[in-house]
Amino acid sequence: MFGRKASDPASDGTGDHPGSDRTLTNDTTHPTKAQLKRATRTRRIWAAIAALLLLISVIFIILVEVGNIGDRPVSRDTYFIDLDLSNVVPVAVPNAVLINSIAQTLGLNDHYRVGLWNYCAYNIGESGFDNCSDPKTLWWFNPVEILQSQLLAGASIALPAEVTQILDIIRLVSNWMFGLFLAGACLSTVMIPLVFFTVFSRWVGLFVTIFTFLAALFTTVATILATAMFIIMQNAITSVDQLNIEGQIGAQMFAFMWIAAATGILAWLITLGQCCCCASRRDIKKGKKRGSKAAWRGEGANSVDFSEKRETKKGWFGRRKN
Repeated sequence: MFGRKASDPASDGTGDHPGSDRTLTNDTTHPTKAQLKRATRTRRIWAAIAALLLLISVIFIILVEVGNIGDRPVSRDTYFIDLDLSNVVPVAVPNAVLINSIAQTLGLNDHYRVGLWNYCAYNIGESGFDNCSDPKTLWWFNPVEILQSQLLAGASIALPAEVTQILDIIRLVSNWMFGLFLAGACLSTVMIPLVFFTVFSRWVGLFVTIFTFLAALFTTVATILATAMFIIMQNAITSVDQLNIEGQIGAQMFAFMWIAAATGILAWLITLGQCCCCASRRDIKKGKKRGSKAAWRGEGANSVDFSEKRETKKGWFGRRKN
């Protein structure tokens, strides 16, 4: 009527035809395993990259965990802060050299390195650590208690108020940092194999994205807490005029922490992107997405021609334009 051309399912985009951009032909309603595998290749590649990033994050968290727990090549140089007490009494004080010598005689070591589980002490000129405390869960660095335990019986050292005032903060932050690093390592390890299941469905991808986010969040928050706490500790200890204590931040430990946090965040961003990008197997089976075009090229009943067709322009009342 009015010159309107009868609609053809093959030409108006509502039916299944070879040039359709959204739906497959009736012959491709049930794609083969090879086509599914080829069509979801991009999604598998990104899943593998996310798994690799999670693995890197776990490796560096483990390096943070084992840092400073023994006299081993990597562990020995992985610490949060190195306190230098070799010249604890300032040179301006009369007989400073003699007093420092007496302090060492009383049992005070030259250097103290702080890790996540314990501390280790060593003296200048000696190879390796002189002693290390036993690794302890939820351990925190208490300089007053440690120095008192190192001195001989009856000896004591009075630390300024600037140092003792931050002990409660050190204990609270250290406990949170310990738990978050451990939770981030465990959760990232669990997500490494699970991230490959995002190839099958976007709903699985959503589940993986949530827990990958939590793993990255735990690691990043622990890294920020450690960075802030030990920088504050360094400034608080080195700013004391009555004592000549130097503090050096462990560059290797901080590099390990931030690499673990960065790779965890990148893995989460990839899984987040998979929630809206890259066709899953379920998408292809439902006809929502077609995935890689290369999966449908070739000959046979399951092949699809994705060449663009020229759309017919229509004028008023359905009249075809020339």
